[in-house]
Amino acid sequence: MPDVPTPQDATEAALFSECWDAVLSYADLCTSGSLTAHQLATEAFTLGMREVRAAGAVSVRGPARRAGLPMIAELLTAVRATAAGWEAGGQGHKLDPDLRLWLNSGQAARYSGPPPGRPVALRGLRDMQDADASLLWLAEAEALPLPTVARRLGLDPVTVADELDQVRGLFRDRCRRAHLDSPMDAQCRSYARLLDAVTRSPAADTPGDLSRHLATCVRCAEAAACLRLHGGGLPAALAGGVIGWGGLAYLERRRRAAEVRLGVAGPGAARTDTGDPEEGTSSTRVLRGGLIAAAVLLSALALGVSMMPFGVGDGSGGSAASGDDIAAARGDRQPAAVPAPSRSTAVPAPSRSPSATPSPSATRTGTGRKNPDTEPQGSTSSAAAAATGPGRTAVPAATCRVAYDLVNQWADGFQATVSVTTARPLSGWQVAWTFPDGQQAGQMWDATVRQDGSRVTATAADYNRTVAAHGTLSFGFLATWQGRNRAPYHFTLNGQPCAAD
Repeated sequence: MPDVPTPQDATEAALFSECWDAVLSYADLCTSGSLTAHQLATEAFTLGMREVRAAGAVSVRGPARRAGLPMIAELLTAVRATAAGWEAGGQGHKLDPDLRLWLNSGQAARYSGPPPGRPVALRGLRDMQDADASLLWLAEAEALPLPTVARRLGLDPVTVADELDQVRGLFRDRCRRAHLDSPMDAQCRSYARLLDAVTRSPAADTPGDLSRHLATCVRCAEAAACLRLHGGGLPAALAGGVIGWGGLAYLERRRRAAEVRLGVAGPGAARTDTGDPEEGTSSTRVLRGGLIAAAVLLSALALGVSMMPFGVGDGSGGSAASGDDIAAARGDRQPAAVPAPSRSTAVPAPSRSPSATPSPSATRTGTGRKNPDTEPQGSTSSAAAAATGPGRTAVPAATCRVAYDLVNQWADGFQATVSVTTARPLSGWQVAWTFPDGQQAGQMWDATVRQDGSRVTATAADYNRTVAAHGTLSFGFLATWQGRNRAPYHFTLNGQPCAAD
């Protein structure tokens, strides 16, 4: 296995620090274990840096125009290329099974085939100046706050937001040109001008015939995602067009990594930051000390709350309403534009034994691989507790708690995360729920998905099957919806009902 190349100067050293984390994050998605992830990242990083140096494009920002990608994006494509080499060279067993299927499909061939057939986002980004492409990638795909992006690229923090708006417009123009230059049949060609007009305005309605065409034509749908700058879909269009497989999961990881690096100060701090989040000052250290003390106090309060039994006495109101009613009441909430910072300590589930105390592992899964470090927030519905009375026996308290978070939602799809805290240790798990409005789950990370009608089942991956007592398991998914998108209900863990968090 090759060693990671040595930086040649201070500029490269800063780039290595920035790029290695991104490369390792994507390599971890592509492989079946942490050791193979490091091996893939090292080989890809070495290959990518060799190509970048050969092209003379070491600088992240410069006036020169090149036919390449921003540094991080270039290295991520090197991860994909290295993974393809593993598959072709008999090392495919080290890769994620879904990635192997993708690499052997026609979708993967588009990224290395003739340029006119490549994704529009990839061609549009390559057609931009390196300075503009780097600004767009760092702000949209890497989810870095604009003051940090401005510092790294040598821009004026006061005007960087306006410059980013201009760069978005340039990207749209390049993608429109790339779409028109793509090989298209007569039907796609007839919709090209209408697609351009509809995606320019956030208030424009999509005609029914164009909507039906986009539902069946992958190339035109990709172009629409790149041309529609409003609605928050630009990061997904960039990642899907440049990275390919696992692009959305990579975005989620980078977003959560940015939140962790910013700390509990949240999005507001991101707008006022003038430097890298990791750079500390004396005032920052004092603030961190206060936050640590607050975290200790919250942990003590969480311990007291955790000793209460679930159900009627857990402070949730003890309602015996059906799961449908709860889902209907909570399903109309709107998703936050930027998810709030996660809690530093999860509330562990109570044990049946009075002497049991929460385990320190309550804030992470048993193995910790591929699950984001931050716990998603939100509320969800659960199976209602059965009432007791004449002729009935009391139902035991739930041994798990579930949190459902609607991360993002768009015209016909949404992204969500599920977090389950279990009172018992697990050597394997299945989390199931019911969608009230016919939603259909699609891509899922950190679990495998199966759906039967409205009932969805998520099964543990090989790397996160084991969960310690009072530990938390998490996974995320993409899904489609029509009409309404109320929260799911009747959550179970290995067949046992879970209480709402």
